[in-house]
Amino acid sequence: MDAGFFMEQAVEIIEKGMIERALQRTSANQSAAAKLLGIHRNTLQRKMVELKIDGKRPRRKPVARDQSRRVRRNHKAS
Repeated sequence: MDAGFFMEQAVEIIEKGMIERALQRTSANQSAAAKLLGIHRNTLQRKMVELKIDGKRPRRKPVARDQSRRVRRNHKAS
């Protein structure tokens, strides 16, 4: 077994875990996660692609807009 290959795999496993934990701690804020890791945001994004890490935040249900406010605002403009 080639020791270099084993070392490469170990580094990938450690990097992936650190990036995933940083993203969890920052609610998937990539800029904050990069700062936490001490790397540039572009480096974080490149590593996320390389390591197949999905950094998207869980989608929240949109807040219902108050329809009466919209009607009043449109009425005023007339």
